[in-house]
Amino acid sequence: MSAEHAPATDAEESGEEDGRPLVAILSGAGISTDSGIPDYRGPRGLWREDPDAEKLVTYGYYMSDPEIRRRSWQMRRTSPTWEARPNAAHEAVARLERSGVPVRVITQNVDGLHQLAGVPEEKVLELHGSSRSAVCTGCGAASSMAAALRRVEAGEEDPACEVCGGILKSATVMFGEQLDPRVLGAAVAVAKACDVLVAVGTSLQVQPAASLASLAAEHGARLVIVNASPTPYDALADEVVREPIGEALPPLLDTLRG
Repeated sequence: MSAEHAPATDAEESGEEDGRPLVAILSGAGISTDSGIPDYRGPRGLWREDPDAEKLVTYGYYMSDPEIRRRSWQMRRTSPTWEARPNAAHEAVARLERSGVPVRVITQNVDGLHQLAGVPEEKVLELHGSSRSAVCTGCGAASSMAAALRRVEAGEEDPACEVCGGILKSATVMFGEQLDPRVLGAAVAVAKACDVLVAVGTSLQVQPAASLASLAAEHGARLVIVNASPTPYDALADEVVREPIGEALPPLLDTLRG
């Protein structure tokens, strides 16, 4: 969920809706790898192949070093996100939502693929922001990332805010920044209220997102973990699935439609 979209209301997060159980999807980078977007910490993850790349998304480095900002804009310009399309896992989540089952998506991803698959914007909580928008670190003015990248392609190596001249950055939560408390608060409310939480494609190692899995289990939700490698919360799960996400998630979510 981008900053300009308000979280769902408490009434929308009150558990069963019209007698139907609330399903929460907690998604991480692994759900988007089939769309051509690499994860960060996996065997072929971005941080393993280029450890220095982490500086490009670290707030302190970004704000203090113009060269880091220039490199960061070039990284955004060539990001695989712009060519990526929702895969079978994203489509399965959207299909579940269209079936009438109350669904909330809590995602650690910034790629917007859940929304492109058809999940309504107001039902997606983007914990780490969105790479499809830009924001001024000075005045807070929001703008389109596409517009900012057009300026980069036209020759501006480090485009400034067109409102105040401040430093422009992606509307994502960089290392060293805090999560939006409104979005995190809404995610906590969903975790407490849901009847089922499916954690998919996430290592459940990054806090506070990872703790949402245990929070849901503590409040009585059925916890299902779909991930290629073990997570710290496997012992809490009612079901752990190790099969490829694109193959395993669609039939799993289909069982929830009933």
